[in-house]
Amino acid sequence: MPSNHSFSNNTHKNQLAFLVDCALYLAVMFLIRELYFERLHFIANGLFWSLTTLLVATWRMHARGIRWKDLGLTQPEHLGKTLLITLGILIAVPASLIVFHLIKDQFALEIIADHSEATAVDKFGPLRNNWSQFFVIMPFVLLQSTLEELLDRGFLITWLEKTFSSTTGATVLAVLLQAAIFGFRHSYNVSERSITVAIIGLLMGIAYVCFGRNLWPLIIAHCTLNTLSMLNRV
Repeated sequence: MPSNHSFSNNTHKNQLAFLVDCALYLAVMFLIRELYFERLHFIANGLFWSLTTLLVATWRMHARGIRWKDLGLTQPEHLGKTLLITLGILIAVPASLIVFHLIKDQFALEIIADHSEATAVDKFGPLRNNWSQFFVIMPFVLLQSTLEELLDRGFLITWLEKTFSSTTGATVLAVLLQAAIFGFRHSYNVSERSITVAIIGLLMGIAYVCFGRNLWPLIIAHCTLNTLSMLNRV
């Protein structure tokens, strides 16, 4: 029978292994974005970044004997429950963003302005009344939405939890950290955009850990939100 000391050593070794995985994953996730191919569309560059990060995550999962199925990429047991969770996310996201804007206005918080409309034109081209452009780019937008849920919620939350010892406190910290990383990665500053994206990441993370760790409600909700956002620009 292994001693408590041996068990403690094994636990620390496992935590260190997941910490190294997290450091490698985050380094690739941020550094790969320094590569930008001017001849390619922004979406192509974005998918290149995400797919490269996906390869790193899958590599580290294979090394730890963990599959995407284990992280929640599996058929939901109850379709009705899945749709209810999805609906809950779709209600919670705009409600939370409204509360954030009310608080920001009430306390006159000075936050870097959001230039999302100009940014959207730079990323996707002029979409106003341009339905052909909309239908061309939407499959890639939906793929990117799916990859973000796999990586930011499925992989990152799980790996951060295991780094911090898989306790309730570790889960809370993992959800908060992934939301902060998710928000920061979208603008590389503390702006209105990064905060709103972080709020969305926080809600997605809470839904992931509280409702069975199935990724499908998050993927459906994320794809729906991004579809509505793009429709608003057409």
